[in-house]
Amino acid sequence: MSIRSIRSLLANDPDVGAGNVLTSRIALGIGLDDPLLTFDTAVDGHPAGAALTLREADRAVRARAAALHALGVGPRDVVAVYASAAADQVLSFLALARLGAIPALLNPGVEGERAARYIARLGAVGLLADPAHRAELAGHDPAAPVLADAAGLGSADPDAAPAPYRHHADDPVAITHSSGTTGMPKAVVHSHASLYASIRHRAALPRPQGIDRVLSALPAAHAATLIALNLALSFDSRLHLISQQTGPAVLDAIERWQPQSVFGFATTWADLARQDLSARDLSSVGLWWNTGDCAHEAHIRRLIARGSRESVTREGRGRLPGSVFVDGLGSSEMGHSHFHITHAPGTEKYGRCVGRPHTFVDCEVVGPDGEPLGPGEVGELATASPTLALGYWNDSVTTHRTRLRGRFLTGDLMYRDEDGYYYHVDRLVDAVDLGGGRRLYTAMSEERVLARVPDVLDCTVVAFRDGDRAVTDVLLLLADGADPAADRTAEVLAALDGPTAATVRSVLVVGDEDLPLGPTGKVRKVLLRERHLAAMTSAAAR
Repeated sequence: MSIRSIRSLLANDPDVGAGNVLTSRIALGIGLDDPLLTFDTAVDGHPAGAALTLREADRAVRARAAALHALGVGPRDVVAVYASAAADQVLSFLALARLGAIPALLNPGVEGERAARYIARLGAVGLLADPAHRAELAGHDPAAPVLADAAGLGSADPDAAPAPYRHHADDPVAITHSSGTTGMPKAVVHSHASLYASIRHRAALPRPQGIDRVLSALPAAHAATLIALNLALSFDSRLHLISQQTGPAVLDAIERWQPQSVFGFATTWADLARQDLSARDLSSVGLWWNTGDCAHEAHIRRLIARGSRESVTREGRGRLPGSVFVDGLGSSEMGHSHFHITHAPGTEKYGRCVGRPHTFVDCEVVGPDGEPLGPGEVGELATASPTLALGYWNDSVTTHRTRLRGRFLTGDLMYRDEDGYYYHVDRLVDAVDLGGGRRLYTAMSEERVLARVPDVLDCTVVAFRDGDRAVTDVLLLLADGADPAADRTAEVLAALDGPTAATVRSVLVVGDEDLPLGPTGKVRKVLLRERHLAAMTSAAAR
């Protein structure tokens, strides 16, 4: 049986979904001893970096399912997973899904106090926590007992695992959470069908280049990781999952594991672009695949200048210098990127263009009244797709407030051009009304500064209203060797549109310690706005 046959058999089986891909793949009896999953930590006696075959991965999952079953976990029980290792997150998800339970995966960067409040809101029956996060919860009440250390569950007898739960398409199979940059993370519920919908779509297309050997630099607790896992299981791809998403950690993993493709978020690409890429071996990488927030042109260009991509000419197959970057726009709620665009050396469609929608997406840009807008008009994205999450766990109010005519209101401000390409300008919560029908877009402003000011590696635009006027501070992270004392105000103002430039109060060089980050690495602009407004108010009172 060919690899194509495997993915077709899985994708064409209506009973297959995110909750049973592993057991469905095992049932085919093909490639059981082929290497499949690799982690950066030891798993059940397998050292870090040693691949688990399909058979070994199944054994690890059955052992964990047996241990959890013995602890009383059963169908529809919510169990939180709060651990640093990607292996603990992924294998716990697979084991809990096998039982029909609902794993609630927490990003390990969520601090203990917020994690405890979040878990309590879930109504979880228990949680799996490694020692570090068990200590993090000390003094806080998650209203759920710690059942076990996720890493220790693999010692149980795999043959004691109960038969796999039979999922219905609408059964919840995972709870992940939003980035939490505006406050408490929102608990997003994914179904058996929704987390597998994009895999079903891809199975009908030609096999993508670079899918044979994939490095996941995605946060392990995110829905994107679960989709990458589904992809690997369905497409017979080798998947290496790492527990840290920093630039140095990803570069080390690339050099060590030599992937063809790297999956990640915009924050990781920004951190990679800050490193000396010329000093690292990126020759194996042909594809960078981005989901979540769309990436900045300046960061994309640094990445596609490295690596090599496959080329087919009259002389046959070969490799060209430079790699490919597939950008898009997604979120926990979307379940998968809803747009796609490919950048390579020589392409020029940037300016926060996220491309065209996937064929499984039905979207429109709407105004404040909910009515569709025409080309060139900025509004909120309203999108429908089989990949959409079911809603928010224990929060029907937010679930229904974010629905419009069967579509999900994403909170992203966008417009489309006459050719059907979509552009992302900001998050709704970050844009500032300038009056007269004009708005200040912080994300687009950051894009323009990064593209026009060469010694700036990253930029954060903080904009807020102070009474009847808008105020903007531009925060710059500089490249190594750049002069921090140089005045870049004129360059920054020239990069911005006129109305935005008129609001700029200061252009500041900052360090990493000056930027508060959420658990996924996003800058918490809400907190920055509060800080900068408070500082302005304090100065005025003196």
